[in-house]
Amino acid sequence: MYEEYLKESEFIDYESEDDIDLVRRAFYFVRDEIRHSADVIDRRVTVTASECLRERVGICWVKSNLLAALLRANGIPSGISHQRITIGHKPNTGFCIHALNTVYVPSLKKWIRLDARGNNSIVHTEFSLDKEILAYPISFVGEKDYFDNSAEPDPGLMKVLKENTDALYMYILCLPDRLAYEY
Repeated sequence: MYEEYLKESEFIDYESEDDIDLVRRAFYFVRDEIRHSADVIDRRVTVTASECLRERVGICWVKSNLLAALLRANGIPSGISHQRITIGHKPNTGFCIHALNTVYVPSLKKWIRLDARGNNSIVHTEFSLDKEILAYPISFVGEKDYFDNSAEPDPGLMKVLKENTDALYMYILCLPDRLAYEY
């Protein structure tokens, strides 16, 4: 009944041989069109990729869920990676967990990491196939790059999102400093 509305055609094309362009466009969409809750002082808590897309806001954990979902929906394998970073990007302020994405680029036959957190006056990320341009280079004692590649988001981080109703309160007072398996 709806088959003709699902078909690809000369002008309604969706099969692309250019996987790099697809990854690039998805990255920039999530980075630039989905606002980071703390940057725009938005109290809404989004948990799932679909909520993040609908509300167009979320913290890094949810933005990484969304980028993974968009890439997977287009046949590109994508996972989640984590870093333990200082809060406020200053020493002696405590730590929290940051999430970013792993992406398998089929045409290059390699995994890369991308950070679609969103840019602001302190943070700057870019799409790159050759070098990582992440929001938070590890630079302080106690910070850690896990270099992990998880198919699912960390359950502890998702639990924090589910248990909170105010993103700003959560961002200031409820961010864990380690992944669930480290407790």
